[in-house]
Amino acid sequence: MVLADLGAKLTAALRKLNNNQVMDEKLLTELLTDIANALLQSDVNIHYINSLRNSVKTQVMLQMNNGEMGAANLKKLIQKCVVDELTKMLSSENKAPEMVRGKSNVVMFVGLQGSGKTTTCTKYAYHFIKKGWRVGLVGADTFRAGAFEQLKQNSAKIKCPFFGNRNETDPVKIAEEGVAFFRKQKYEIIIVDTSGRHKQETALFDEMKMVQAAIKPD
Repeated sequence: MVLADLGAKLTAALRKLNNNQVMDEKLLTELLTDIANALLQSDVNIHYINSLRNSVKTQVMLQMNNGEMGAANLKKLIQKCVVDELTKMLSSENKAPEMVRGKSNVVMFVGLQGSGKTTTCTKYAYHFIKKGWRVGLVGADTFRAGAFEQLKQNSAKIKCPFFGNRNETDPVKIAEEGVAFFRKQKYEIIIVDTSGRHKQETALFDEMKMVQAAIKPD
């Protein structure tokens, strides 16, 4: 998975701190380069990466130049700064949309290949099922082998109604029929799982737009 790979690379980069007795600007630069490369390989926007590097370096160099902080404390400071900047990168002032009781709220999941959409769809569905909502899952990922079976099995585990067709190759048709099926039965939250996207697969992005146009997600 993308996030697991990124986590492993960030952990490996920070481990360099513990393997060096001396903390200096050279080691800090190497560490930040490793972190930047890991984020770049995970398709993080270069603007955010540069912001992280500059912020961490400014904070750490200020303490390093003061000469009042030992190597052990400098390492702790670096780790804290990196975590704080990553947290800031993922934070948002936007509020999650509120679901409305008594109507069909359509949620369309999109994302990179291997980012965990199908698993997250299931967790998202279970979250609302536990709160008493009527939830339906639609499997519109026709690109990845085994996607239909995975979501169907996951749906069974959480006792959530599932709509899919392993013999249909058109994701737009499946999504449209699935949403219509659950709407007719007055389901309140309809979750649509879609194929993973890849920056080199232009057709998949066009497909995503077609699915969106067909089901008009909330």
